[in-house]
Amino acid sequence: MKGYFGIGVEGISKAVNVGTLFRTAHAFDAAFVFTLRAQYNHREGIQSDTSDTPRSVPTYHFADLESFRLPLGCRLVGIEITDDAIELPTFRHPRQAAYILGAEREGLSKGVQSICDYIVKIPMRFSVNLGVAGALVMYDRLVSLGRHAPRPVAEGAPTEAVELPVFGEPMYKRRQRLRQKAEAKQ
Repeated sequence: MKGYFGIGVEGISKAVNVGTLFRTAHAFDAAFVFTLRAQYNHREGIQSDTSDTPRSVPTYHFADLESFRLPLGCRLVGIEITDDAIELPTFRHPRQAAYILGAEREGLSKGVQSICDYIVKIPMRFSVNLGVAGALVMYDRLVSLGRHAPRPVAEGAPTEAVELPVFGEPMYKRRQRLRQKAEAKQ
């Protein structure tokens, strides 16, 4: 899958939920994880982050919105229940994305929502646990951008595997010109 993603939280009330989110991000091969305006206690988070993500994945802690930075070209996607949010099943994920979830009780602040390129919501009856919401978003990204066989019309597994791209020998311009000259002489 081309591109990358990172995921993080704004403000938190439970370090264990962030630990779960970070562990899941590590499992989904996140390029980075982050916190914004959060007092993340690593000792508490490690209770659920048994892979110790910060030792394997770049981890950033931003004190405030003014210090918050993303890689060049990375789109910020807020996960929040709002009236005008895009429903997750209809959302096309950017190749270079950072997803941000709000605190369990408050959600994303208006300030963070204002800098998001997109606001996406998971179509559910009510809000779910922060770690669960993050896992759903990362899984949806994998399914929609990954290389998987199409889902079958009937129930069960696909009947055909996805074709992998085939690449030939590297093309070198100099060799190509020499070959063309040799063919022209004949």
